[in-house]
Amino acid sequence: MSALIKQACEHWRYVAPLLSRPANEEDYDALVEALDELLAIVGDDEDHPLASLASHMGDMLLAYDEAHRPLPKANGVEVLRYLMQEHGLTQADLPEVGAQSVISEILGGKRQLNVRHIRALSERFGVPADVFF
Repeated sequence: MSALIKQACEHWRYVAPLLSRPANEEDYDALVEALDELLAIVGDDEDHPLASLASHMGDMLLAYDEAHRPLPKANGVEVLRYLMQEHGLTQADLPEVGAQSVISEILGGKRQLNVRHIRALSERFGVPADVFF
């Protein structure tokens, strides 16, 4: 048996939970907690020896989310309405998109979001532009 396999065998029970996909919410929560701890150690250092482990854990959490918590389909107006509510904004709080009357027409379905509106909203809320399509 190679030294590497021997070490893996000796430490597997400690490492396995960090490398296994979550099977349920309890596993998911434990993996999130472990990832938070690991990210506190790794930080932004992409060359840290444990950075690839953190990335792998994040990928497993993302896969679980996609399988068990799919995002609902929403059109651009619904996304805008949601973002405004989450940020406590009124129609007048988006002058970079247009006048209050323009926002009102968009939200009321009388006007569609155009490329300029979408760019401004994407920048304002820090989200990809494609969420508005």
